[in-house]
Amino acid sequence: MNGSHAAVVLAAGGSTRLGRPKQLLTRDGETLVHRAARLALASGASRVLVIVGACADDIAVAVRDLPVECLVNARWSEGLAGSVRIAADSLDTHAHATLLLTCDQPALDSAHLQALLEASRRAPSNSAATRLGDRVGVPAVVAPKMLRAALAVQGDRGLRDVLNAAGADVIACEAPDLGVDIDTPEDVGVAVSRGWLDPPV
Repeated sequence: MNGSHAAVVLAAGGSTRLGRPKQLLTRDGETLVHRAARLALASGASRVLVIVGACADDIAVAVRDLPVECLVNARWSEGLAGSVRIAADSLDTHAHATLLLTCDQPALDSAHLQALLEASRRAPSNSAATRLGDRVGVPAVVAPKMLRAALAVQGDRGLRDVLNAAGADVIACEAPDLGVDIDTPEDVGVAVSRGWLDPPV
């Protein structure tokens, strides 16, 4: 049902290999965190949580014009799992699916999010994820039971292991361009060359 899912933008990372917050890189003048939150809202989500950590104030400012909830992961340096646990805890009473996305995949678009949402409705597990090589990962749509499994996740794994352990019960959606995520200056160069990021200033 449109409007019944929640969405979580994972935006707490420290961008240590890049040397500056990748959440604040821009595509067409829009920061990546704002773009991810905007796409989450456009997907029809009833609630959008943005999990911030490193540079929390600057990243919260970047989305302050959007109707989203910013939650702080004070232990962001311990890895992605902590942010997913905060999201799972905050959505403990949410009875519908949750869309999980990051802001370091600059090729992400609304069509892929809609494909994930539609696939999740057909999946045995009511979950769908993005095929990334021989595994699946975020963006993903997870059923409440799978999101609750995040409460046991540790380190920098997020929900990847839970999604992959579900095998064929999770529908994998193709989006090869999302294999380009932003971790290093070289990744920025690739994304700029493909028109997915503005050239650094």
